[in-house]
Amino acid sequence: MPIYEYECTACSHHMEAMQKMSDAPLTECPSCGKSELSKLISAAGFRLKGSGWYETDFKGGSKKNVAESESKAPAPACGGGCACD
Repeated sequence: MPIYEYECTACSHHMEAMQKMSDAPLTECPSCGKSELSKLISAAGFRLKGSGWYETDFKGGSKKNVAESESKAPAPACGGGCACD
């Protein structure tokens, strides 16, 4: 679920709110009570909830880390050194 930043244009109160992408933007400032809250443009933050989000959650037996297996991957058929690697 994304975390959005808001700022009140009346009192300059700054806050973050965790909302669904489909939720309507907040408008009422919790600090001053005026309807002058506006959503800021920023890098969206989000929280991963529940199980199954980590690489190790799906591992079993002799499977290696993804980073290790990618670094030991064979060279491309074209011989490497091009944009297709």
